[in-house]
Amino acid sequence: MTTSFTVNGRNYSPRNCPVVGICLDGSADDYLDAAMVRGRLPNLQRMAVAGWRGLARAQMPTFTNVNNTSIVTGAPPCVHGVGGNYFFDTSVGAEVMTNSASFLRADTIFPAAQLAGRRVAVVTAKDKLRDIFAAGLIERGGIAFSSERVKDAEVATHGIARVEDLVGPGPYIYSGEASVYVLKAGVALLESGLADFLYLSTTDFMQHTYPPEAEESLDFYAALDEQIGHLLRLGAIVGVTADHGMNAKQRPDGTPNVTYLESVLEQQFEAGFRVILPITDPHLVHHGALGSFAQVHLPPGSALAVDEVIEWVRSLPGVTEALDRETAARLMELPPDRMGDFVVCSGRDAVLGRTPEWHDLSQLKVGLRSHGGRYEEMVPLLFSAPLVSEYASRAKGDPRNFDLFDYLCNGIQPCTSPV
Repeated sequence: MTTSFTVNGRNYSPRNCPVVGICLDGSADDYLDAAMVRGRLPNLQRMAVAGWRGLARAQMPTFTNVNNTSIVTGAPPCVHGVGGNYFFDTSVGAEVMTNSASFLRADTIFPAAQLAGRRVAVVTAKDKLRDIFAAGLIERGGIAFSSERVKDAEVATHGIARVEDLVGPGPYIYSGEASVYVLKAGVALLESGLADFLYLSTTDFMQHTYPPEAEESLDFYAALDEQIGHLLRLGAIVGVTADHGMNAKQRPDGTPNVTYLESVLEQQFEAGFRVILPITDPHLVHHGALGSFAQVHLPPGSALAVDEVIEWVRSLPGVTEALDRETAARLMELPPDRMGDFVVCSGRDAVLGRTPEWHDLSQLKVGLRSHGGRYEEMVPLLFSAPLVSEYASRAKGDPRNFDLFDYLCNGIQPCTSPV
């Protein structure tokens, strides 16, 4: 029997059966709708009917690292400290990627779940997330590895070795199989008895590449659904959400609909602006570092008034929000010390860049699909079993994607499949 545990002010009391939380990276609800209406998602369809389906609000900015970290800590960035994939660290004067657990200011739920008696495993497609997910877990007997670097898994560093013997050959990261493999791994770990409390986080290569109605997308979601069916047949309670949605960000001629903020700011005011694009990560084939959210630092020693610059930025085509640091930190629950002087968001079909020279768009093989702003904020939320009355009421309000494990552990009606 699992004992309850408390992390970041939340108490978790998992049911006495396998628990699986899934983050389908980049999965706007449109992807599920398109596949469901065509009969491609029988298992997720049954979850929606027999359990619960709705929407949750993702964390702004709607990027991978910030939202996955929020999900695994059950808390917003003002608590856990990760406000994007990338930021300007003023303490060292350098632009850095938040790919390390050293940026965490709060514990994930996984070490506590392991200590409470669960066999915990975390599988991610993108290796950039593994260090954050594995923080404090491996030394307590848990498992954490990525499909991107599955060959690197060793007991000392990942809690498991020879993963390919268990799951099969590792996939290419720029493929749909990189995500399907994550779910296959979850099935194998559960079936073999190596884990009964899992977090499975996919990658959004397919969503960056194909719209919801494309045959490639339909086939991809059908493959994910097949693996979810295996998890359900193994007696798991399954919860599904996403870190962000996805939208086309291009002009009618197919070119990226981008405003190069650093260029236009320096043209209008003075040199020395630093625009930080928190979407920036090692996977530039996905998005070319173009997203719908930016942090802007004024030139060092500048006499410019922040309010004056913000007012001008609000007039730019495609810009939907420009907020000073204090206001954005409060409204978006972000850590102020890891922010610029102000933030900028762009619209459903628009992205923000630094300068044309800074971005290598030759890596974009198809039209630009990306995320980061308000228009990618609403994401799916599904559970395989009905919610208890308290949580059913809460779900009608403003559930967050980082409530996933709260609902899975505390909000699901009792299960009949013991661990």
